[in-house]
Amino acid sequence: MKFNLKKDGLRILGVVAAALLMAFNLKAFVHVGGLYPGGATGLSVLIQRAAERYLSWHLPYTPINLLLNAIPIYIGFRYIGKKFTLFSMIQIVCTSIFTDLLPSVTITEDPFLIAIFGGIILGFVISVCLRLNATTGGTDFIAIYLSQKRGLDSFNVILAINAVILITAGLMFGLDKAMYSIVYQFVSTQVLHMLYRKYRQGTLLVVTTKPQEVADEIYRVCGHGATILEGEGSHEHTEKKVIYSVVSAAQTDQAVSTVKKVDPDAFVNVIRTEKISGRFYVEPEE
Repeated sequence: MKFNLKKDGLRILGVVAAALLMAFNLKAFVHVGGLYPGGATGLSVLIQRAAERYLSWHLPYTPINLLLNAIPIYIGFRYIGKKFTLFSMIQIVCTSIFTDLLPSVTITEDPFLIAIFGGIILGFVISVCLRLNATTGGTDFIAIYLSQKRGLDSFNVILAINAVILITAGLMFGLDKAMYSIVYQFVSTQVLHMLYRKYRQGTLLVVTTKPQEVADEIYRVCGHGATILEGEGSHEHTEKKVIYSVVSAAQTDQAVSTVKKVDPDAFVNVIRTEKISGRFYVEPEE
């Protein structure tokens, strides 16, 4: 596990800044609106509020959140990447400490606005952490493990975990809070999907007269192979080749630009890929 002083120093600053924004979101939106995020964060908040209501205990956020993240952190170290997990731990610890230190701030008391803007901030924070090769912890580790190592769609697993948290919160503290929490999580998910696309795929269909050169460049830039198909232009009846390749959705713009440099006359169609079955290379986390 090697470190670059400049690169990793900036990475740490980014992770700490994201942690501060995450803690602000918890205190200014989640706490004020009585919302319940997903994963370990939501479970930590639920435990805090349950202890306060039923036992009159004011539990700090930090030890609860760190304890709940113990198993996901082990999964990260064991199966995802040591450096990735280390930076994620920095994010988790900083978020926990900042959450206990920052005072609650009331920006608005409108629960719908709280759910919308709190969700936007959460989605932004998660996307920033993922771009810095870190995560906010909890179910994020599980999602990455299932997507990267097992090739499974983690959506249903994470949805089930969050559903249990929301149902429990709704029964204990009111269904209205649970429903606003669903809006909060939905908005954060949409923002995340818009800003971070590494674990989604796009299909490239390239009609070209330079098939091998195009296929070689796609492999060089994206790390993915291609299939060369025979084709014929319907208008001029000239022989064409069709390159079929599936790349990460985050790489599609770069792939199209690369294809156009090799063959300016190439016709490129990018299709959103819903599901793939088979070997697909995903660059491992550091």
